Amino acid sequence: MAYNLLKGKRGIIFGALNDASIAWKVAERASEEGAQIVLTNTPVACRMGTIDELAKKTNATIIPADATSVDDLEKLFAQAQEVMGGKIDFVLHSVAMSVNMRKKRTYDDLDYGFLNKTLDISAISFHKMIQTAKKLDAINENGSILALSYVAAQRTFFGYNDMADAKSLLESIARSFGYIYGREKGVRVNTISQSPTFTTAGGGIKGFDGLYDFSDRMSPLGNASADECADYCVVMFSDLTKKVTMQNLYHDGGFSSMGMSLRGMTQYEKSFIDENRDENGKIIYG
Repeated sequence: MAYNLLKGKRGIIFGALNDASIAWKVAERASEEGAQIVLTNTPVACRMGTIDELAKKTNATIIPADATSVDDLEKLFAQAQEVMGGKIDFVLHSVAMSVNMRKKRTYDDLDYGFLNKTLDISAISFHKMIQTAKKLDAINENGSILALSYVAAQRTFFGYNDMADAKSLLESIARSFGYIYGREKGVRVNTISQSPTFTTAGGGIKGFDGLYDFSDRMSPLGNASADECADYCVVMFSDLTKKVTMQNLYHDGGFSSMGMSLRGMTQYEKSFIDENRDENGKIIYG
């Protein structure tokens, strides 16, 4: 159901690749709520993905841009304003990638060149995006900027690797820029810490299936879906959240506040089966 929460607003959505992308779902919901949008991703991603299909569905314009390139970002914000006829009201940063994870480099054996790319793509690009928009005065007063994060920014998760460092930096950028942009222009900057979600990026995380199941068992409301995340983003883009800024907003069914759930404990206890122990109760590993 649509409520016209974004009627008359203009937005830029970074990172839509295919219909499994959270950014894709956000674009659909933003359009349903009356927003005019520009879709952007790297030129390669635009060619390889199915973003044309999304553009037709949402009546959006596609402007390819590398989020790590200031030149590309300057052109993007300038062209987006021309295409949509005015300043931008909201922006979604849904960009993340770890070469170390793709190359199966463990955290204690990182390639530092790859690490620099992880940080640049997944976090520093957020700073570049905001700084470029501010210098160009491309965002309307009381606008809203969002980035997608994960609880691994605060806690250690097996297999999340250097993406945890990137998410920590991403959230720090939101706080630091949130103060400056909020004081000067009333623009709010937040991150949404989403549940594990089956996306193209999520699929690259080691042990993701187990992580997804664990999170779902631990969360009283279960994992939040990509569609539900899109609903939350729309609310954060709307005028209903004008005073929310510099926050990392958990959208995870309650996972971030849990210690142990009944479902989690039940599954955990299943690992202690008798045949794995000898008559003295010691674990048999062989």
